[in-house]
Amino acid sequence: MNKFSYDTPIGIITVEDDGSFVTAIYLDNKKTCEKESKLAKLTFKQLYEYFDKKRFSFDLPLKFEGSSFQKAVWKELCNIPYGKTCSYKQIAEKIGNPKACRAVGMANNKNKIMIVVPCHRVIGSRGDLVGYAGGLNIKKFLLNLEQG
Repeated sequence: MNKFSYDTPIGIITVEDDGSFVTAIYLDNKKTCEKESKLAKLTFKQLYEYFDKKRFSFDLPLKFEGSSFQKAVWKELCNIPYGKTCSYKQIAEKIGNPKACRAVGMANNKNKIMIVVPCHRVIGSRGDLVGYAGGLNIKKFLLNLEQG
C-alpha cells in the first residue's frame, strides 16, 4: 500500500493506492510521506487541475471496497456531472431502490475516495447542504468551485 499527502486549497489530502488502483483520497490532519507512487502523482496532478478549474472529470483507476449496495451508490455518484447536484432520493431511484435514501446517505459517508467519487454533489431533496465527511464548509467550497 502506498500513501502520500499533498497540500490543497481545502487542506492536506492523502492519496492511498495499491500500485494499480486508487483506494482512498481523504482529508488528513498531517502530511504522510510514506511513498509517492506514480499513481499518487497522477491523482494529485488531476486533483490540482480540478482545483485550478482545468479538469471536470477524472481518469483514474479506482478500487471500491464495500458492500454491493455501497459500490452501486459510489458508481452512480461518478455519473453526476461537474457543476451539477443530485439528491439522495434521486440516487436511490437511479440504483433501483427508491426507498433507500438514508442508506444512500450512509454509503456517501463511507465513500473513501473524496472528490473523484463526488459525494459532495449530493444534496438534500430541498436543495439544502446536508452531511459531508469533510464538513459542510468544504462541501460548500467544492460546490462553489464547480459553479464558478
